[in-house]
Amino acid sequence: MDINHYLEHTNLKPTITANDIDRLVAEAKAHQLFGVCVPPFWVKKVAREIGTADIQLVTVIGFPLGYQMTEAKVTEIEKAIENGANELDIVMNISAFKTGLPWTKIELAKCAKIIHEADCLMKVIIETAYLTNEEIVLASKLCADAGTDFVKTSTGFSGAGAKVEHIELMRKSLPSNVGLKASGGIKILADAQALINAGADRLGVSSAVSIMEEYYASQKN
Repeated sequence: MDINHYLEHTNLKPTITANDIDRLVAEAKAHQLFGVCVPPFWVKKVAREIGTADIQLVTVIGFPLGYQMTEAKVTEIEKAIENGANELDIVMNISAFKTGLPWTKIELAKCAKIIHEADCLMKVIIETAYLTNEEIVLASKLCADAGTDFVKTSTGFSGAGAKVEHIELMRKSLPSNVGLKASGGIKILADAQALINAGADRLGVSSAVSIMEEYYASQKN
């Protein structure tokens, strides 16, 4: 497998600076990574830095807890698309989901309509660390029914990130036309390969360069 085709080079740290942004994009170009994922504040700059390179620009909406009002998420989406984002990772309202409110699905469907009308992709972060296996299945199906293109495991801000068993469970719960993004705690090539083998179509990683260096070394052996 060409591991770089799966990797979104991610930096969502509170301490991220313009220099970090420049480095992130330069590394994505150097290693031909699929995309970069950055905070909404930096989307416009990253769009300029990417230029005509074949790199997807990903940002996050409702980050990191997902319990903003729908109107706030819609505004974030519209501004992110205006600034050049290609893909938007929406944090599901776990508070509404845990309560059993139908608004969880309604909100995601509203987001999907706006995103797809702009010819962009939508991913929904369900934050598996806070869900039981039964809730992971339910949330995955809910996201698919709402019209998402991908379901994503984690923000990276919870106590645990992507797990092979969760990816396997989500893959079994989703139709084949809905992708899976694993994120959180993916540090080495073996982690990445295990998640891909379990069914992940995309990986959100902050360790993209070290994973790629490990991958290049493995191809020489």
